[in-house]
Amino acid sequence: MQDTRGLELLGLGTDQEAVYRSLLNSGPDGGTVGVDRLAARLGITESRVRECLDDLVDLELLRPSRDVPGMLRAVSPETGFDSILRRQEAELLRRQQELARSKEAVARTVAAYAADRPTAGVDGAERLVGLDAIQSRLERLARDLTDECCSIEPGGAQSPASLAAARPLDERALARGVALRTIYQDSARNDPATFAYARWHTENGGQVRTCPETPPRMLVFDRRVAVVPIDPANTRLGALCTSAPGIVTPLLALFEQTWEMAVPLGADRRADQAATDGLSPTERALLKLLASGMTDEAAGKRLGVSLRTVRRQMAALMERLDATSRFEAGLKAAQRGWI
Repeated sequence: MQDTRGLELLGLGTDQEAVYRSLLNSGPDGGTVGVDRLAARLGITESRVRECLDDLVDLELLRPSRDVPGMLRAVSPETGFDSILRRQEAELLRRQQELARSKEAVARTVAAYAADRPTAGVDGAERLVGLDAIQSRLERLARDLTDECCSIEPGGAQSPASLAAARPLDERALARGVALRTIYQDSARNDPATFAYARWHTENGGQVRTCPETPPRMLVFDRRVAVVPIDPANTRLGALCTSAPGIVTPLLALFEQTWEMAVPLGADRRADQAATDGLSPTERALLKLLASGMTDEAAGKRLGVSLRTVRRQMAALMERLDATSRFEAGLKAAQRGWI
């Protein structure tokens, strides 16, 4: 039985693939096959065939025939699929650039609000100092949730105290049918307690995804109130709770962009490795961070892994690249198109 998962990633569902294959197998005159004949051959309705033809035109797998005006011809799989992959790569690059710009914009905006006085009710923002104040506000926001809560939890392994504090709030929200979407770092998969909590989350109706790098910690309640650390590098400064659209809107955009880049908890990250180099997303992210001049310790904090893990992964990469220094490894990784 043919595995159609790869074709689905290219945008071809079962019916689209069947119509495309039928036109290919019809030879040079495939484009002249009528809708009624295709419907009878494939056992689907004529309206569905027309929808599939429109989809295939959008994917550029069908093009106007030069021999028969008004008819379509099937593009070869080699040409058509390569074109789709190139467009997807270009779209991925565009989204990555947008994500980087959003990160910078959010960082600037939050930094500007961090300078505000620690008083409540100033321009829709409140500075929360101390874990008790933060937990109290989160409890009130969770109690009033009606539709959705989006959160990013960086740093890999989450502390037992954080998980214990979050569980009753999540339980009540899920019981009310609130949509909970959470993004962890890939390294959270390696921590039994965090992974078990994420699994419990998904088994009870929540959605969890992971990615190698994440923006700073954030929670957005019902798309109107956000809680973020004033300084991600110094949590003792407290958190900022704000309903200001100028902050909430870019935070939501940043969350959605990161969500699109992340993979569901149940997915195997290894399945996303490039067939040509076998480089995992975490390894690729590590190479980029170190190539930018970041220290091992800083790269580990960004990826949510220990210093020992960074050094072990880098040693393995240098061995694969047959490099004797970090500089040489960077050059060879760039030559192979890894970074």
